[in-house]
Amino acid sequence: MATTKRNTLITPTLPEDITKDELSLVRSYLLLTFIHKVFERDCRVIGKSGLFKTPQLYMELVSSATKKTSLMLQEVTRELTSHQLKINTIRQDQRGVTAEYTCRGYSGDIHILWPGFRNEMMLRMRAYLGLGAELASVLPREERVEQMALSF
Repeated sequence: MATTKRNTLITPTLPEDITKDELSLVRSYLLLTFIHKVFERDCRVIGKSGLFKTPQLYMELVSSATKKTSLMLQEVTRELTSHQLKINTIRQDQRGVTAEYTCRGYSGDIHILWPGFRNEMMLRMRAYLGLGAELASVLPREERVEQMALSF
């Protein structure tokens, strides 16, 4: 009687696609990185401009927001690491911001158009500065968008 040995094919488990929560981490990382740079730049400009009678007050406000973004960025970076998620490159062009990432061996990219990115930056920046969202309507929409059209 002949016996056959059953061969089992063991295939490595394919990495799961990135989850919505993980994409949210990538998005937060991008936003916090850009916001942090804007706050640092603004703080330097306020200090050097000579236009303010009490620049230290405004620098203190912006500096406090900078510290908040730094702490948030550290936490998001820890979360990225715990999810085996690595941001490889960040690029920006006239359409928006793109990040290429790897997650558990899976490669991907996320592209966020400027209008949405700027709006979310403004909302978060207002929160980090301790400002309410109700004051966001003080400026006309066009002016608000133009204010964020900075080169990062």
